[in-house]
Amino acid sequence: MGVVVPAYNEERQIGKVLETMPDYVDQIVVVDDGSTDATLERCREWQGRMGRRLAVIEQPKNKGVGAAVTAGYRRSLELGIDVIALMAGDGQTDPDDLALIIDPVISGKADYSKGNRLFTGEAWRRTPHVRYLGNAFLSMLTKIASGYWHVADSQSGFTAISRPALKSLDLDRLYHSYGYPNDLLIQLNIRNLRVADVPTHPRYGVGERSSMNVFLVMPTVSYLLLRGFLNRLFVKYVVKDFHPLVFFYFFAIVFLIVGTLIGLLYSSLRLFAGVEIPTATIVLVAMLIIGGLQFLLFAMWFDMEYSKNLK
Repeated sequence: MGVVVPAYNEERQIGKVLETMPDYVDQIVVVDDGSTDATLERCREWQGRMGRRLAVIEQPKNKGVGAAVTAGYRRSLELGIDVIALMAGDGQTDPDDLALIIDPVISGKADYSKGNRLFTGEAWRRTPHVRYLGNAFLSMLTKIASGYWHVADSQSGFTAISRPALKSLDLDRLYHSYGYPNDLLIQLNIRNLRVADVPTHPRYGVGERSSMNVFLVMPTVSYLLLRGFLNRLFVKYVVKDFHPLVFFYFFAIVFLIVGTLIGLLYSSLRLFAGVEIPTATIVLVAMLIIGGLQFLLFAMWFDMEYSKNLK
C-alpha cells in the first residue's frame, strides 16, 4: 500500500511526517505544491535516506490541495499501488490511525474510507470554535449533496481508496482547492462506491499552520456542493436509473422559495405600508412552506434508503 502526502510550506513538519510513517507503507508519494520555503529541499534530503520508497513530485507553482492530491493519485496509479492512503503534510493525521483507515479498503468492506475527527469530541475542545462550526456546517451540506449520510467529517483529509475505485474516477474533473474532499464524495456516490466512516484521533498543537480562511472557503464550497448535488441527482436518478425523488426535491425547492418570497413580500408591505395580510395569503404561505418541508424530508429519506448499501 502507499501514502500520498500533499505539502505546502511544511519545512518544519514534513520530516516528522516521513520519520513516523509506519513500516508497512510500501510507497510514499510527497507532492510539493509550489512551496516557497525549504519543503522541497527537506523532501530531497529524506529521499536520499529512504531511497525508492519515497517519490517526490514537484509542482512549479501552488495549484491547491486538490491538485496536489490528484498528482499524487496519478503517480500512485503509475506505481501500481493497490490501496492509496492520504495523510497531511503538517502532521495532523496520526500515523497510529493509518491501520484503521486502510483496514476497510484492504478487507474489501469499502472502496473508500474517511477519517472522522468529530467522533471523540476532542475536536470541539482543541480547535477554534469558528472553524469547528464551519466544518460541521459543510459536513451537513455534504451529507445532502453527496448522499453519504453516514459520513460525519467531510473536510477530513485522512483517507484511503482502492485502486479500482480510483481508476473509475475522472481525476481531471476533481476540484483543485479546499473543496476537493466534498467533490470526491459526490463523484464516488454517482459511481455507487462504498464509503466507510472511521473514527480517528485529531492531532493539534504539533506545529501545524493552517492557511484556510473559513469565511472564504464556506461560500465557495457551498456553491460547489450545490452544483455537485444537482449533477448527482441528474446523473444518478435520471440518466442512470430513474427515481421519483428528483420530483420531491424539485417541488420542495419550488414550494419553499415561492412560500418564502410571498411571505417576505406581504410582511414587508405590512411593516412599511400598513397593508393588512389576507387570511388566504397566510394560509397559502403556510401550506407552501409546510408542503415544501414535507417534500424535502421525503426526498432525503428516499436518498438515504437508496444509498444505505454504500456504507
